[in-house]
Amino acid sequence: MSFKVAFIGAGSIGFTRGLLRDLLSVPEFAGIEVAFADIDPDNLERVRSLCQRDIDENGLAIRIQATTDRREALKGAKYILNTIRVGGLEAFRTDVEIPLRYGIDQCVGDTLCAGGIMYGQRGIAEMLAICKDIREFAREDALLLNYANPMAMLTWACNAYGGVRTIGLCHGVQGGHHQIAQALGLEMDEVDIVCAGINHQTWYVSVKTGGVDRTGDLLEAFERHPDFARTEKVRIDMLRRFGYYSTESNGHLSEYVPWYRKRPQEIPDWIDLNSWINGETGGYLRVCTEGRLWFETEFPAWMKEPALRYEASERSQEHGGYIIESLETGRVYRGHFNVVNRGVISNLPDDCIIEAPGYVDRNGISMPVVGDLPLGPAAVCQASVNVQRLAVEAAVRGDDKLLRQAFLMDPLVGAVCNPPEVWQLVDEMLVAGERWLPQYGEAIAAAKERLAAGNLIPTREYEGAARLQTKTLEQMQAARDEADANAREADKGKRRAEQR
Repeated sequence: MSFKVAFIGAGSIGFTRGLLRDLLSVPEFAGIEVAFADIDPDNLERVRSLCQRDIDENGLAIRIQATTDRREALKGAKYILNTIRVGGLEAFRTDVEIPLRYGIDQCVGDTLCAGGIMYGQRGIAEMLAICKDIREFAREDALLLNYANPMAMLTWACNAYGGVRTIGLCHGVQGGHHQIAQALGLEMDEVDIVCAGINHQTWYVSVKTGGVDRTGDLLEAFERHPDFARTEKVRIDMLRRFGYYSTESNGHLSEYVPWYRKRPQEIPDWIDLNSWINGETGGYLRVCTEGRLWFETEFPAWMKEPALRYEASERSQEHGGYIIESLETGRVYRGHFNVVNRGVISNLPDDCIIEAPGYVDRNGISMPVVGDLPLGPAAVCQASVNVQRLAVEAAVRGDDKLLRQAFLMDPLVGAVCNPPEVWQLVDEMLVAGERWLPQYGEAIAAAKERLAAGNLIPTREYEGAARLQTKTLEQMQAARDEADANAREADKGKRRAEQR
């Protein structure tokens, strides 16, 4: 069995290396073609070397094609795995730091809120260019598996405007499923779930053990759990008020809704600083910054570690490898996928991107009808869908008026800022991201004039309500195991072992 898989943004070490292992653990795939593309030649070579060493140690004859020309990587590809972050850490820093001056305190800033919206503007412009290359160079039946955030926005743009069949993939459902099992004192395979909504706001609308509905037991189970009662206060509060547990981490979820991060003095009441993902201000930016420095410094040591084993028992819970396996071999796989709704969730718009259970075999990806979400969770999702729709259309058209409206409609931005502040904030963010926003040339020129004219709304230098300092290399070297784990997790390529 032979076909080509292209990794775009292959310098994303956690995802690339783990997804390649997942894929090459399938015995039938021992002879496939693999191509890596990334704009950073140094990082691309590091990841290629590490992954090629894994391949060689597992006795496979595959030679990775590594190139900074993604068109070369896409030639003849049947499957494309996308993990890009447009603008890298430099742009990510502006997504967090500029909104902070206006009082918008984000933990992550990659899905919704001010950071997620601007990340989407950069990402959509590039994704449409990638789609164009896929149409021209990949196979006609190519499937794009998108792991990049903002998941819903990018997947929406690719399907609606890119002309490429695109499925969005995330591991949030698996992580929450594991938490629910822990809270109930069970193993994951003892808990049956139905999870539906939109990416990062997906709801466990059915939780059963032994055929018995346990959804109503979750609040008490989480409240009495010694760790979750401390680390998942936002999720527990949402469960208390809406009746259903949400997939996303405490820190992520807190920035998607208007209630938990709008008053600086109250933010510490809802978060826990033992892990960035529990709500730390700019936590993911810190982790990514530390992880990048550590990876670049410690790469030679990583090359001396034992290679990853390509065995079924070592595969992660990421969907990508299983989808490709099912499509090629016919073995059935059930997962949760981000797809165009088309009636799967009947009380969300047909054209939005939903996340829901699906099945894969040789006949393709099938999405059973979920029906209506409960009204409360549907309302939370709809508020985000409105922002996503405005942001997607703004990015495609280069329309800064729609972009400003997306900011206004964002739950947390709207809870913190008034309209004049939003207009100035968008001006600042457009100017800061100029080199990654080719569609906004005229709008950026006008924004520069307004900012240069003075008479600006005062802002403040603000570190946030719960900010930790980025560790130095010396501090990381003093805690090597922790730094190693952090670097491997820095692009959220969590493996099964880390979810236990």
